[in-house]
Amino acid sequence: MAAPEPMTRGYRIAMKICSPIVRRWARLEVEGLEHMPEHGPVLLAGNHDSYWDPVAIGVAALPRRQIRALAKSSLWKIKGLDRVLDSMGQIPVDRGKGDQKAMQRAIDELRGGACIGIFPEGTRSLGRELRARSGFGRLAAEVPEAEVVCVAVSGTVDIPRFPTRPRVTVKFFRPAAGGLAQGEEAAALAVRLLEEIRGHAPIAVAGRKRRKHPVAT
Repeated sequence: MAAPEPMTRGYRIAMKICSPIVRRWARLEVEGLEHMPEHGPVLLAGNHDSYWDPVAIGVAALPRRQIRALAKSSLWKIKGLDRVLDSMGQIPVDRGKGDQKAMQRAIDELRGGACIGIFPEGTRSLGRELRARSGFGRLAAEVPEAEVVCVAVSGTVDIPRFPTRPRVTVKFFRPAAGGLAQGEEAAALAVRLLEEIRGHAPIAVAGRKRRKHPVAT
């Protein structure tokens, strides 16, 4: 049995700082953590409605392992944050440009036994229904030994809505039809997983205030 991948110091510190916000203030509830393997290559697919999603997922998965996420490269342009992200083992990617360098790094780290986290939507939903991108399926095809796990996150859009107290749920589960099936296209896998994830966590709009629904007449 392979040994669990050691967590980087930067990742541990970042999760320790964020844990009180997510676990206490946001009343984090974690379901299905047993579906997250403690070692070996893992591809983790999740929904993305809030900037807090990767933080909530990371805190929820902390008892099992570190997650190395593919994150938008513009975050590395923020002074100081670039060093934090590097220390956490995150992977910068130029979205929408077919970033082969980022994909190759993700493949190499997967083959080395890492857990790579990807939001198939590519960016925050902002209340929109977005198409699933094929990157997740391409990684699954390149590293077929990687375990495929889904994670549905809800409640994170409420974290900035102080003083209203949020309730965040992070649910890990295995896809009903498993990972990439024989003959299944990479894009089709991403679509299938996203549809299943959204069945657990419908699209939610982020922001300081809740949107008011129009009153029926």
